[in-house]
Amino acid sequence: MTGPTKDFWEQRFAEGNTPWDRGASSPQLAQWLSSGALKPCRILVPGCGSGYEVVELALAGFEVVGLDYSGRAVARAHENIKAAGVDATLVLADALAWTPDRPFDAIYEQTCLCALYPDHWQRYAEQLHQWIAPDGRLFALFVQLLREGAAEGFVQGPPYHCDINAMRALFPESRWMWPKPPYPRVAHPAGLEELAVVLARR
Repeated sequence: MTGPTKDFWEQRFAEGNTPWDRGASSPQLAQWLSSGALKPCRILVPGCGSGYEVVELALAGFEVVGLDYSGRAVARAHENIKAAGVDATLVLADALAWTPDRPFDAIYEQTCLCALYPDHWQRYAEQLHQWIAPDGRLFALFVQLLREGAAEGFVQGPPYHCDINAMRALFPESRWMWPKPPYPRVAHPAGLEELAVVLARR
């Protein structure tokens, strides 16, 4: 498999080398919840990491499933869920191969796509489309981190820059309904930004 391996992610969590980890859930999730854009339903959080969003969604009354490739990440998420006293399901599996027992009404995508080597994006996009029920929503935060080497053709990451043109090709209008831009830009403590977009599955 091209790109970061399972051992790579296990080592990152073992060393605490997780700069993408805010230590809390994203402020954009709070905004989607407070605005009513995201209401209690069956929701998946792929690449859930420490599980902050899993906890926040469970506290808000969602039926939450957190998915991660790293056993250390899942263990950390389990600790946070237990400490918060909420109910949620955690799954240790490869997002490119995993199949749920039934579709989700929504998916919160923030840290999985940008962690995957771009060669695997098409497969992951297909998974997302299969995981969501028709008319379901994909609440996405697309990482904006254009690196200097990109001008010479280098693919650098993770996290990998999620160019909006690439995202439009990856999630075409024939399969997903896109809102009109501009999209909110969400600052991240690691020095990057994210574009917040809600797509509706056709």
